[in-house]
Amino acid sequence: MATVAALFSAGKDSTLAAVLLDPFYDVRLCSCTFGLDSGPSVVETAREAGERAGFPVETVELDESVAREAVSRMVDDGYPREGIQLVHEHALETVASREAVGGRAFDAVADGTRRDDRAPVIERPFAQSLEDRNGVDYVRPLAGYGRSAIDELAERLLDVETGPSEDIPTGDYETELRALMADEYGEGAVSEVFPEHVQSRVVGRRS
Repeated sequence: MATVAALFSAGKDSTLAAVLLDPFYDVRLCSCTFGLDSGPSVVETAREAGERAGFPVETVELDESVAREAVSRMVDDGYPREGIQLVHEHALETVASREAVGGRAFDAVADGTRRDDRAPVIERPFAQSLEDRNGVDYVRPLAGYGRSAIDELAERLLDVETGPSEDIPTGDYETELRALMADEYGEGAVSEVFPEHVQSRVVGRRS
């Protein structure tokens, strides 16, 4: 069976993407981290959620300089979109290169980006370049689903904990970006850049 390395945040979307890939691939979840101290470990959170969902989790080390560039860009812009886009593309590039996962060969890389997402959004030229340069397929299992359809599928397939983003620890690199921004620019910058939103964390998989 072909193997897919799927970016994993411990949240609803990335877990649902893994579940949808499961019948067709050997799914390996990738918890991406900059190795920054941000309270609850994103790696530990992702590993726990992945195990509860029934998937093995690999730890992928990202380049800290990309996090700093992303934070600087977000503060300059006053919103997170371009910084999140930069980090997501870097994460895909890192996983697809195989170097960050012990040289293991994957047939495909995947993420949990949705049809209605504004950021991150992987455009066709980037996806084709990623595939051609690394000899992998890029797969977006949720690309055809809108928010309501995803919510319905998640309700049927997953046990999910939700709450304000500052209260729900996740395995998302946004957690580290927020912490880095607070350290370098102050908590006020985080409040100005990141809008309040509901965060999700998977705590189990329904039969």
